[in-house]
Amino acid sequence: MPLRFYNTLTRREEEFVPLEPGKVGMYTCGPTVYAPPHIGNMRTFFFSDLLRRYLEFRGYEVKFVMNLTDVDDKTIRGALRDGVSLNEYTEPFIDDLFHNFDQLGIRRADVHPRATHYVPQMIDIIRRLQERGLAYEAEGSVYFDISEFPAYGQLSKVDVSAGRRGERVAADEYDREDVRDFVLWKAAKPEDEQVGAVWDTQWGPGRPGWHIECSAMSMQELGESFDLHVGGVDLVFPHHEDEIAQSEGATGKPFVKYWLHGEFLLLEGDKMAKSTGNIFNLQDLVERGVKPSSVRYLYLTAHYRSKLNFTFEGLAASAEAVRRLRGTRNRLREHPAARDPDPADTPTLHTAVDEALAAFTAAMDEDLNTSVALAALHRLAGAANARLEELGARPISHAEQAAALAAFERMDAVFGFIGLADGESQVDEGLATWVEERIAARQAARKSRDFATADAIRDEIAARGVVVEDTPMGARWSLAS
Repeated sequence: MPLRFYNTLTRREEEFVPLEPGKVGMYTCGPTVYAPPHIGNMRTFFFSDLLRRYLEFRGYEVKFVMNLTDVDDKTIRGALRDGVSLNEYTEPFIDDLFHNFDQLGIRRADVHPRATHYVPQMIDIIRRLQERGLAYEAEGSVYFDISEFPAYGQLSKVDVSAGRRGERVAADEYDREDVRDFVLWKAAKPEDEQVGAVWDTQWGPGRPGWHIECSAMSMQELGESFDLHVGGVDLVFPHHEDEIAQSEGATGKPFVKYWLHGEFLLLEGDKMAKSTGNIFNLQDLVERGVKPSSVRYLYLTAHYRSKLNFTFEGLAASAEAVRRLRGTRNRLREHPAARDPDPADTPTLHTAVDEALAAFTAAMDEDLNTSVALAALHRLAGAANARLEELGARPISHAEQAAALAAFERMDAVFGFIGLADGESQVDEGLATWVEERIAARQAARKSRDFATADAIRDEIAARGVVVEDTPMGARWSLAS
């Protein structure tokens, strides 16, 4: 079955065929580093991580680029307010972003270009646009003339007839209906000088507009045409529309083949946004005792093109799912498997593994249908638990154990929450010793049929944040999520 994605450019699902066989160039619009990222932002970056991981699962060699916008209206305002240079202002937010990535198991991109490091490339694109009659200078700034680019609106389907020739917008961000010539280069203002955000050019001192930054960084790192451009749905217009216009206008080549956009994260039904204060940062959740593996699982429960409503009930259910799936994987790891049976025998788990991997791949091939792919992992866990509990004549074999563990590892190489939970579950040695002692006391009480004492010990253990499960191989315990 071919890998298919919904392409925002064509408004349909298409088979993914990269420009170069076996290789993928992929760019994600990263954050503007003026504030800590919230979990709505992190959903977009998680989606990019998931996409990259699945492309690698399918055997592609991926070059992944995610930019950092460190010069725009917001970062300049922040630096001016705090009385520091642009670099001094943005650096802590970049560090915080990467800390969030590490906590959520989001792998770093191959390249994280910073806009301030690519200004010469931006100037070159603007120069080429002027030479091709697609840009004009006005009062020290340079604007893209959308009337000279007939394909404008191809991504967003925005009605360009709403704008009139010569109308201009200099803000980095503007309304969806604000169809006017957009700024490529901004004449310097005193506040730009104050924070060190000014470069000398043929048009005079100034700084880049927001939209030109991503064109310069992506084409410098991936070439003038590349395979995948990813971002939040809020970037379709104007940002990505403007990227296409200025990139294709400068090169005369198709810019990006496939555009993928992730939907919003809602907080109890409302859009999460810094502008409204309706946000949660990952650190807010961690301080409440939430494990990032639970957040990662929660992101998987909805398709990336569907809004995801964040609730604490949903987060609790995700935490329990992570605990159970990881518990099954651990039971498989620790089970003393028997010698492999006669080759003529077909162990039950081989069939379950084959079915799970096939269902997982089919779901992910269909535009990354993660909720269906998760169901495949849960079915495998159910089959593994059933086999582990067979204590009769046919114990689990080494071959079954290895096949099932390999399947868990392959799927989690894409999902990432079990491995993340492993790192979260480092137990204090003193707690571990105490739990083992109390479990032994509980087992002794059960053996003597003193069930009241056994139940009291179990409650005592639970009060320390530990979950005990009774299995055919004895009691097992894990930290509660």
